[in-house]
Amino acid sequence: MNDPDRQPRQPEKPDRRMLDILVCPLTKTSLRYDEKAGELISMAAKLAYPVRGGVAILLPSEARMLADEPVVPADKAGAALRDNRSLSGRSDD
Repeated sequence: MNDPDRQPRQPEKPDRRMLDILVCPLTKTSLRYDEKAGELISMAAKLAYPVRGGVAILLPSEARMLADEPVVPADKAGAALRDNRSLSGRSDD
């Protein structure tokens, strides 16, 4: 049953047609697939969404903030984007 000569299974890539229609749930902008990291990148939201078993996990709570941006909880980033505030959490009120 277990074949020692068998190579480890490579992670499944998302379907190309599916990638063409998926958008960031926060910004509604297109996503770029990073094959090496196995993530969908939203440059507008500065988030990287994981792809597991060929399935894109488009939940802000599962996303990783991109390294060049300050760390902000995904739910706060979503609220800031919806309210047109900066991601620093400060508002001009």
